Amino acid sequence: MPIAVYVLGLSVFALGTSEFMLSGILQPLARDLGVSIPQAGLLVSAFAIGMVVGAPVLAAATLRLPRRTTLMVLLAVFGLGQVAGALAPTYGVLFVSRVVSALACAGFWAVGAAVAVSLVPVTARARAMAVMVGGLSIANIAGVPAGALLGQHAGWRSAFWAVAVLSAIGLVGVIALVPRTAVPTGDDRPQLRRELTIYKDKQVWLSLTATAMNGAAVFALFSYLSPLLTDTAGLAESWVPTVLGLFGVGALIGTFIGGRVADAHLFPTLFAGISASTVVLAVLAFTAHNPVAAVALSLMLGVTAFTTAPALNARMFNVANAAPTLAGATTTAAFNVGNTLGPWLGGLVIAAHWGYRSVAGLGAALAAVAVVTTFVSFRLQRATPRSRVIAKSAPSADASVPAARTREGAEQHSG
Repeated sequence: MPIAVYVLGLSVFALGTSEFMLSGILQPLARDLGVSIPQAGLLVSAFAIGMVVGAPVLAAATLRLPRRTTLMVLLAVFGLGQVAGALAPTYGVLFVSRVVSALACAGFWAVGAAVAVSLVPVTARARAMAVMVGGLSIANIAGVPAGALLGQHAGWRSAFWAVAVLSAIGLVGVIALVPRTAVPTGDDRPQLRRELTIYKDKQVWLSLTATAMNGAAVFALFSYLSPLLTDTAGLAESWVPTVLGLFGVGALIGTFIGGRVADAHLFPTLFAGISASTVVLAVLAFTAHNPVAAVALSLMLGVTAFTTAPALNARMFNVANAAPTLAGATTTAAFNVGNTLGPWLGGLVIAAHWGYRSVAGLGAALAAVAVVTTFVSFRLQRATPRSRVIAKSAPSADASVPAARTREGAEQHSG
C-alpha cells in the first residue's frame, strides 16, 4: 500500500474527529449556547448537509485541477473552519462554521478517495478505502473520546482548537508525502459530461440508497448516544468518553475485517455487516436501560457498521468505474445523506417524547431498508449477463500513477 494512502488516512483522522466529536460534547455545548439537545444535534446534520452538497460540487469544480494542490487548499479551509467554530459567539455562527468545514471535508474525501483508488489495482480497492475509513475509526477511538474529555474539563471550544491543530499536521503530511502530479491533457483529461453518465445506471442508485440508509441507521443512534447512556442507561457523564472509545475500537476492528474480506466477498460482507447492525440496534432498543447491555452493544455496533464501510465504497467504485472522481464524491454524499437523515429523524422521535431508546429502534428500521436495497442490487447483478463488462475506467487523474485496470472479475467474486 503506497505511503500516500496512509497519509490520506491520517488526514481523515482530523476530519473524522471534527465530524463525530459533537456526540461527546453535545450536552456542555447545548448548556453553554442555551439550546436544546435536539437543536444541538442539528449541528451534526449541518456538517452532513455540507458534506452532501460539497462532495459532488467540489469534485466537479476541481476535476481538472492538480490533486495535491486541491487537497492542500481544502485542508487549509477545513482548519480555518475549526478556528471559526472555536471562536463562535452564538449557535448560528457555529452552525455556519460547521457547514463551511463540511464543504472542505467533503471535497477532501472525494478527491482523496479518487487518489487512493488510483494508486492501487482494482483488486485492492477495498483495502485502500479501508485505510481511509481507518482514519475515521481511529478518530472514534482517540479523537472523539479526547474531544469529550476536553469538552468536560476545558470547555467544548477546546475540542475545536485541538482539531485545528490536527488539520495543520495533516496539511504538513500532504505537502511532504503526497506526490505532485501533472494535470492530464488531451484524451486523458477528465470530462465532467462523461463522468455524469454514471447516474444512468440503476446499480449506482441502489448502491447510493444502501449507503445512505446504512449511514442513517448508525447516526440516528450515534448522534444521541451520550444522552442515551446517561439518561436511559443511568451511566455517569464521565463514562461517555470511554463508551465512545469502545465504539471506536469496534469501528477499527470492523474496518480491518471489511478491508480484508470485501475485495473477494463484496456482497456477503454487505449482507453480514448491515444485517448484524439491524440486529444490534433492535436489541439495544429493548435493553438500553441496562448499562452493561448499552456499553456492549455500542462496541458491537462499531464493529458491524464499519465492516460494511470499505465494501460500500468499493461497490460504488466498481459500478461507477468510468467516473472515479464522481464515484468518490457520490459515495461521500450518500454517506452524509444518511448522516443528515439519521440525526434529524432521531431528533423528531425524541421531541415526540418517545425517549432516547427510540432512536435505536429507528436505526434498526433504517438498516433493514439497507438490507433490502442490497438484496435488490445483488439480484439485479445476478440477472445481468456475464458478458456485460463494466465500462472501462477513465485514465487516472494522477498522470504519474497508472490507472488501475478495470475488470469485472472483482465484482464477480462478490456474487
